[in-house]
Amino acid sequence: MVECEVKIGAADLYDYNLKYTYGKFINIVAEVVGFMAVVYGIYSANYPLAVIGALVVVYLPVTLWIRSTQTAALLPTFKKPLHYVLDENGLTVSQGEESQTISWDNCLKAVSTSRSILVFTSGNSATIFPRNQLGDKTTLVIQCISQNMSPDRVNIKC
Repeated sequence: MVECEVKIGAADLYDYNLKYTYGKFINIVAEVVGFMAVVYGIYSANYPLAVIGALVVVYLPVTLWIRSTQTAALLPTFKKPLHYVLDENGLTVSQGEESQTISWDNCLKAVSTSRSILVFTSGNSATIFPRNQLGDKTTLVIQCISQNMSPDRVNIKC
């Protein structure tokens, strides 16, 4: 069993949103096309095309940052720390009087970024474990996830 307490901030939400958004093929294609438009626009002196390409490249990360900042500031869930308990039964998230346990069978996948460990519990939501707040428990969290989830659903780098 591993217990930890974390407070999710705007930067943590931004990290999650980047991983979720750029995990979709269409968004990667849009960024590549935008970048190609910038390069071709500059090379061919078609500056309006270069500007449009730059807007395409910059739009998604900027809007994700704005959304993350607004979400962290407005939702009460992110104003107080979340208490996580990971054990053989699943992942329990509690805050104040509320508590929810998600069995490992209901966790879709676990991935990592340089900043966080993410356990996706539905197609568009995840439990976020910011590495900087886990400290020495990072390895224990990774071990618990790896032991309780199917190996084909875990892609965590230490």
